[in-house]
Amino acid sequence: MKYLFFKSTLIICSVLTFASCQQDSQTKSQTEVQNKPELIAETASVIKETSQVNLYSARKEALIRPLLDRFTEETGIEVNIISSKADALLKRIQSEGINSPADVLITTDAGRLHRAKTAGIFMPISSETLTSRIPQQLRDSDLTWFGLSVRLRPIFITDEINPESLTTYQDLAKEEFKGKICIRSSSNIYNQSLIASMLETNGEDNTLNWAKGLVENFARQPQGGDRDQIRAAAAGQCSIAIANTYYVAQMLAQDEDSADHQAAKKLSIIWPNQNEHGVHANISGAGVIKTAPNKDNAIKLIEFLSSDAAQEIYANVNYEYPINNKIKTNDILASWGEFKADPISLELLGQNNPKAIKLMDNAGWK
Repeated sequence: MKYLFFKSTLIICSVLTFASCQQDSQTKSQTEVQNKPELIAETASVIKETSQVNLYSARKEALIRPLLDRFTEETGIEVNIISSKADALLKRIQSEGINSPADVLITTDAGRLHRAKTAGIFMPISSETLTSRIPQQLRDSDLTWFGLSVRLRPIFITDEINPESLTTYQDLAKEEFKGKICIRSSSNIYNQSLIASMLETNGEDNTLNWAKGLVENFARQPQGGDRDQIRAAAAGQCSIAIANTYYVAQMLAQDEDSADHQAAKKLSIIWPNQNEHGVHANISGAGVIKTAPNKDNAIKLIEFLSSDAAQEIYANVNYEYPINNKIKTNDILASWGEFKADPISLELLGQNNPKAIKLMDNAGWK
C-alpha cells in the first residue's frame, strides 16, 4: 500500500515537473506541443495512472474486488484497499487524523456507520445520484453515510420445530423453546441492532422482558459467529438459530458435499413478524472521510457501488439483497420467497445502540 501511494506521488511530481519545463522552455511553443498528439497522449496516460481512491473496507477484499475492478475499468480510477475489522478501521482513521490517506470507509451494520458518524470522521455528501437511488430509511438523515446492500436477520429452524408455533421474534421467548436457541453473544453488533430495533418498536419494558425470556431459552452459552449457530443446530445442539441471511446463503453456495452446505440444508427459514413490522433489516454501507485527499473520486466510487451494475454483483458475490428491489435477487435468496422487511429508519439502530447494550446486560445476555 505504501508503495502505491509513493509511486503515485512520484508520478504526480513528474507530471508537475514536465508541465513546469514546458512553461519555462523557449524552444517549444504551445503550437508545437499541440502538434504532437503522441506527447499529449503520453501525458494524459500518466495523469490517468495517478487517478486513485483509497478505500478502508470492513468487507473482505475477495468479496468486493469484482466491484472495484469494474469501477476501475469504467472510470480509470485505481482503488487502493486496506481490509480489516470494522472497529479496527475506525480506530485507525481516528489515530491517523488529518494525515489519513483514507477516502472511503465501507463497513457493516448501521450501528457501526452511526459510530463512525458520531466519531466525526464522515463528511456530508451532496449527490443527487445517491439520494435518488438509495431509499431514505437506508441512509443517514445528514447524508454522511449510505446503505449499499441489505442483509436480513431471520430465524432458522430444524424439522423439530413446528413453524406455526414460531412466527415472530417475540415467540422466541416462549417456554416451549427452553434450551432450543443458538445465538451469538451480546457483544455482536448484529444482535445489538436487532435489540435496538425492538426498543424502537416495542418499548424498553417489553423488550427487556422478552430478552430475559430469550436468555432462558438458550441451548448453550452464546459463542461463535452466525455460521456456528447454523452448524450447532444441524448437529442437534439446538433447533433454532438466529443468523444473517448472507451467511447461510454462502454455506448453501458451497459444494453440495461440503459440511457447511449439508448443515445449512438441514434448516429452513422463518420470516418473522410478517403480519406486523416485518423481519429485521440492516445494511452494509459507506461514507466519505472528511479529510479525504480524493473526495471527488470517493463520491464517484460510492455512486458506482449504488449503480445497477454494481448491485447485481453485490447480489451474486456477497449473497446480499440489493438496495434497489428492481435488481434480480440471487437464486439462493430468491428460493426463500418473498418477505416484508422492517421499514424502520436504520439510523435509529445506531442511536439506540447504547440502550440496547445496557438492556442485554440487564437481561443476562452474555
